[in-house]
Amino acid sequence: MPKTTLSREEIRSFARLSPFELKDKFIQIAQAAQRDKPGQKGKTTRAMLNAGRGNPNWVATGPREAYHALGYFALAESRRVWTADNLGGMPEEAGCGDRFDFFIRTHPELPGIDLLKASFDLAVKRFGFDRDAFVHEMADSSIGDNYPVPDRILHHTEEIVRGYVADEMFDHRPPEKQTLSLFATEGGTAAMCYIFDSLMKNGILKKGDRIALMVPVFTPYLEIPEQATYDFDVVHVEANLFTETGVRQWRYPPEEIAKLADPTVKLVCCVNPSNPPSLALAPHVAEQIVSIVAKENPNLIVITDDVYGTFVEDFRSLAAELPRNTLLVYSYSKHYGATGWRLGVIGLHDDNVIDAMLAAQGPEEKARLSKRYGTLSLEPEKIRFIDRLVADSRQVALNHTAGLSLPQQVMMSLFSLFDMLDEGQEYKHRIRAIVRQRLELLLEGVHMKVSEDPKRAAYYIELDLLAEAERVHGKPFADFLEKNYEPVDPLFRLAEQTSVVLLNGGGFDGPEWSVRVSLANLDDLDYLKIGHHLRAIFNEYAEEWQGGAI
Repeated sequence: MPKTTLSREEIRSFARLSPFELKDKFIQIAQAAQRDKPGQKGKTTRAMLNAGRGNPNWVATGPREAYHALGYFALAESRRVWTADNLGGMPEEAGCGDRFDFFIRTHPELPGIDLLKASFDLAVKRFGFDRDAFVHEMADSSIGDNYPVPDRILHHTEEIVRGYVADEMFDHRPPEKQTLSLFATEGGTAAMCYIFDSLMKNGILKKGDRIALMVPVFTPYLEIPEQATYDFDVVHVEANLFTETGVRQWRYPPEEIAKLADPTVKLVCCVNPSNPPSLALAPHVAEQIVSIVAKENPNLIVITDDVYGTFVEDFRSLAAELPRNTLLVYSYSKHYGATGWRLGVIGLHDDNVIDAMLAAQGPEEKARLSKRYGTLSLEPEKIRFIDRLVADSRQVALNHTAGLSLPQQVMMSLFSLFDMLDEGQEYKHRIRAIVRQRLELLLEGVHMKVSEDPKRAAYYIELDLLAEAERVHGKPFADFLEKNYEPVDPLFRLAEQTSVVLLNGGGFDGPEWSVRVSLANLDDLDYLKIGHHLRAIFNEYAEEWQGGAI
């Protein structure tokens, strides 16, 4: 039977790479294999199916049309103030709401104009905005003619995003008597970097501290703690439950969650729904974490990365269950097909353990931090952690020019308002149906069994090939695979024989023989093909085992 042309030693060396870097090697192999057929030199003979990265192939068109319609209004406002060839002035606030209404009435043909009006009407009604102030902030910001003020997030944008988070991350039940402050960031990526950096800069975490990771997890959460800057002592909380032999549940047993009760564990990182298993935390797990914080580890800091929360019905973030202990990270990238926009937020409730820790620091540490932030305030010790995040993101000295670009914040506002409309809810249910249909097609092709779970987001799926080997042919076959092949060998075979690109689940601290399939970025029927190809590769190994080929 055909095998990969690489030696086991070569495969082992590549396996040391991050899965996202290893993916590039798979792509190279897949592209070369497309052209390397006899008599077909230089010609593509089969399509490459790259289900490695989770960039969705859908786009939310409505709010983007509304954004561009707003741009035409904003430019009309600019020209109203000053017109000279290609030169305009800064839009004025007084009367802006009435001029916007007139613009809406006189431009019915403009794509997105009706959705823009519906979005703005909803914002004014739900949040009680002054119409002139709100319309002006959105119009002026859409053309980007000012620095971000406030630097952390625009006033109206914060109110709107707070409402969006309450709806979609907190299941319409935000914590009572708590206010969520937000910092608009360049996607979830920047949010992660800023949080770790500021926790260290402020002495909340120190080099070598013990933290926990709920695994499998998005690879950067594994790699950042290993950097020399942090060198954290990492405790792995493993989702290692099985539904039955060969069928992983991807759920956390109580004894794993109990690791968080150790008071030397200062922080835990959780991607919820998980990546790659793509399951939201079970309610009883959230309850156990809440109990641990209440009784055993009250200063535990929780970072919850909830980018896939909108793909799960009735999703409720740990930031809602543990508002005092949790830093929320959210990105608009996946839900709205907006990875290129770089739209994310960090959320922290105003009553939080991090600010309490800052207040309880000793005089030496307070003096050090007062020196760091002393140019920003006459009382630097009173600067909240959420605002220190902003300052640290620009090395403090450039705090006056900090903040996410204003056009990005406008787009964030329009995405959020869209979700609050019936059209946005219809869109949400549509994209949920898309990924679930693709999962069904993949499983139809691969003939593998996965656990039934109402909390499945289905943005990814992680398939454990070694567990499948034991389920289908028993432990001797699984032992044969482990003895004779590297865990990433199936991925090299897939790339070389079929031009299919997947990621290795071991790179997410999942089972070494698992593979991650993104269900977001290819056409529906491509997943049926991927399933067939993956099963064919699996059967190759079985034939080698049964035939004694090795």
